[in-house]
Amino acid sequence: MTALYVEIAEGLRRSILSGEYPVGARLPSESDLADRWSASRGTVRQAVALLTSEGLIGSRQGARRIVLRRERRHSFAELHSFAQWARAMGYRATSRFLHRERRPATPEEARRLVLPEGAGVLDVLRLRYLDGEPVMVERTAYAAWVAPAVEALPVDCVSIMDSMAEEAGIVAHYGEHLIDAVPAGSDDARLLRVRRGSPLLRQRHLTSNPDGRPIEWTEDRYRAGSVTFNVSNSVGTAPLVRDPGALLM
Repeated sequence: MTALYVEIAEGLRRSILSGEYPVGARLPSESDLADRWSASRGTVRQAVALLTSEGLIGSRQGARRIVLRRERRHSFAELHSFAQWARAMGYRATSRFLHRERRPATPEEARRLVLPEGAGVLDVLRLRYLDGEPVMVERTAYAAWVAPAVEALPVDCVSIMDSMAEEAGIVAHYGEHLIDAVPAGSDDARLLRVRRGSPLLRQRHLTSNPDGRPIEWTEDRYRAGSVTFNVSNSVGTAPLVRDPGALLM
């Protein structure tokens, strides 16, 4: 059975995403929400706290909550860079290089990028913003064959992939995505303006060119509530086969 505060949060989330409560609008008071769902004010506070943790709502003077933004949903159904996705969603994406330095590849980077032991990579650290808000720390190891193209980019380059495609003819394909959660270390906490130990959504992905030659191995760390990843499945693409006999065991 779903907890009542989760049901309240889901109802408010639907109202926000549908535009019933647009960005900047005030939500009903705690007492009004409690009456609507026949719940205690403590239960309403739990629901509100859940939406606040997702970044959908916040407080600005007084107890009434303000809608901050709609959900940022990123689908894996199509290949898009962070900047391309942001533009398609109507957000203003900006980025800044914090570090670019050549160094030997780690064992995992060498394995992912299919490099010999001791081969060099270009180590890149970038901070990514949506509408001026820091939402993601990006750490990337670029194979040496694309390093000069990345080193030539301006410090505020919005999309490395777009720029490499336009200026160097290097076109990207994503090979795989690995998603998990990690606690924010000191550096990530400072850059993303969160507390040390706060949960971050981590996405690691390998990028290759159309011939399968690895370009980069990247680790992105998103601030909680800044983006929602969407994965769609269907029986047509991945049939779920059940063995009737197994159900009797």
